[in-house]
Amino acid sequence: MEEQKENRPQGARHEALARAERPALPSHTPGKQRCRLDGEENNGQHCTSSSSDYSDPVYKEIAVTNGYINRMSRDELRAKLAEFKLETRGVKDVLKKRLKNYYKKQKLMQEPSNGDSYYDYICVIDFEATCEEDNQPEFTHEIIEFPIVLLNTRTLEIEDTFQQYVKPEINPQLSNFCINLTGITQDHVDKADAFPQVLQNVVEWMRQRELGTKYSYTILTDGSWDMSKFLNIQCRISRIKYPSFAKKWINIRKSYGNFYKVPRNQTKLTIMLEKLGMNYDGRPHSGLDDSKNIARIAIRMLQDGCELRVNERMHGGQLMTVSSSAPVEGAPAPQMPCFRN
Repeated sequence: MEEQKENRPQGARHEALARAERPALPSHTPGKQRCRLDGEENNGQHCTSSSSDYSDPVYKEIAVTNGYINRMSRDELRAKLAEFKLETRGVKDVLKKRLKNYYKKQKLMQEPSNGDSYYDYICVIDFEATCEEDNQPEFTHEIIEFPIVLLNTRTLEIEDTFQQYVKPEINPQLSNFCINLTGITQDHVDKADAFPQVLQNVVEWMRQRELGTKYSYTILTDGSWDMSKFLNIQCRISRIKYPSFAKKWINIRKSYGNFYKVPRNQTKLTIMLEKLGMNYDGRPHSGLDDSKNIARIAIRMLQDGCELRVNERMHGGQLMTVSSSAPVEGAPAPQMPCFRN
């Protein structure tokens, strides 16, 4: 690490960069791992960006370049991103964030690591549940579609998907509003298995992909409700305990808002896609299609340098926030929960 610091630009070289009208951004360097920029441990080593290091000349370089990037037009940003073979779609603020983060990573990057400090896979889940046009407080939502999109964080590709419909127990007859909203028909749920069997199928599907054993993974959702409300309620209805593998997850709305510095009312699925320069693919409110689009947002965020981390969990039946300084820990190997007494 000290050797790396000695090799950083200092003195006259730094002053020349500060005076330059157009700081030279680094050339594209493929194959390097994401470096954690919060000073936490990474495979037994520390990144060089702890708070005590901010006086280092490299941070002055980054500040100078960030100032230049702030003055660039959208066309200039797109041209520079294209030069580095980065994604050029998105609103101006997203493009600036992408370019700044790329330059910062290039300046602070450690030697390539084995990547064990991050999840191998992210399971994107977006349930569909029974609903009525004017849901009354006493209405009980039951899961009627259980989709999973398996995102490989190394290749940044969707590697596999799972989808099964679920037969509701309390309100077995779907409302017309629910059918029109989700595209799930009465025939779909009539022929489906009850939730405990579907959950068992989910566990077997995850086991076959060696999640939690050979590969580390976590769950990602669009908001808090999928796990804290829909799954929580469904487990009570089905008289089974809440599954341990689903007790922690990434709420991508929080991650998106914090990373791109936008208010929470700008983190709805369609708005996130729009700001990133993408259109919705598929049928809105289809659980599987929603999950695929959420995965596309996650891929773009990972490409832009965001380290998606678990930020919510269930504890004692209550929703809680997970600190951003908590270590990256994968979910446990999936197991079918026991039935309640």
